[in-house]
Amino acid sequence: MPQHPEAAQHPTPVDLPRQLRRFALTVIPILAVLHAYIGWRLLPALPIGTLWIVVGGIMLGMTTLLIPLGMLARFFIPRPALADRISWVGSVVMGLFSSVLVLTLLRDLLLLVAGTPSLVGMTAMAVLLAAALLTLIGFVNARRVARVVRIDVPLAGLSASLAGFTIVQISDIHVGPTIKGDYVAAIVARVNGLAADLIAITGDVVDGSVVQLSSQTAPLARLRARHGAYVVTGNHEYYSGALEWMAEFRLLGLRGLMNEHVVIEHDGARLVVAGVTDYSAGLFDLAQRSDPLVALAGSPEGIPRILLAHQPRTAPAAASAGFDLQLSGHTHGGQFWPWNLLVGLQQPFTAGLHRLGRLWVYTSRGTGYWGPPKRFGAPSEITLLRLVPDPASRG
Repeated sequence: MPQHPEAAQHPTPVDLPRQLRRFALTVIPILAVLHAYIGWRLLPALPIGTLWIVVGGIMLGMTTLLIPLGMLARFFIPRPALADRISWVGSVVMGLFSSVLVLTLLRDLLLLVAGTPSLVGMTAMAVLLAAALLTLIGFVNARRVARVVRIDVPLAGLSASLAGFTIVQISDIHVGPTIKGDYVAAIVARVNGLAADLIAITGDVVDGSVVQLSSQTAPLARLRARHGAYVVTGNHEYYSGALEWMAEFRLLGLRGLMNEHVVIEHDGARLVVAGVTDYSAGLFDLAQRSDPLVALAGSPEGIPRILLAHQPRTAPAAASAGFDLQLSGHTHGGQFWPWNLLVGLQQPFTAGLHRLGRLWVYTSRGTGYWGPPKRFGAPSEITLLRLVPDPASRG
């Protein structure tokens, strides 16, 4: 639910009307069927009269339209403030609808197994109350500043000078209709308070064009680390104009890495920090196809190699190229229940530190959120990674 499909949800202006019509003709009928299912299964079971059943049906019809309207408001509403308000309502409704739908399905399974008529009314009310509670708690979790998660990454052969080297990773902020400059500024303040050696931004910073959002991303210019801040593209940058955004990030003082690397000098030691374009970048522009091997080309041998790659799916190619550590995002950890249990079907690593051969992969749950302002079971994070020697490699 919280992830876009890997197709151009933000098409070019030339084909925008056609794409919007296609989106509406595809999504609205599906939403209508799902809302009808909810109404059919819940409304007659609730202890309410006919009038309120009719009112409930009308409300379900309205939310069927509010969800796509919230997603598309900025495309056809010329007043940005009004478009953002509609997006806010549509996003909250999307999160509530998701929970009601899932809980309704679970309720039907329970009734099928239990076969107890006395549970019908009680469980219908429980679905609505539980969905409302999940949405409220999820909203609070999503809107507060991300917590700091501290992770030690053991690297074989790490020199004494690099032992304790710190990287702050932020990912998937999704500046857009519901995430604005004040939210970004709070993230920046927390990151700067960690006094890291390096800052890594692993994609999906924005959901909108530079013209729409440059004033909201401006606080990123205040990011501070000893060796600077580096950024790579995520899939949402390609929905929003990736090259324009990478140019804007440069103006903010961030170093973009698009299939390229830098060598960091730190207390007499060196390490490679590389970055690749998003795993899906080749679908938008073949010239920007993600390639960890190209990103590493010409780098020194025998020193730690760290890759910033938005999607965990880059890991096999990163391992083959010879990287020691990959930092990724994209998954949001599923963002909220039950999608946090299902995202592993699409990505090899959902969240946290994992190993693929000699490659460590850390997947952030994301620092913001996409779509519904809702996090439940997958808290947002600002990650402080510390490089430490691998005890197993000591001879």
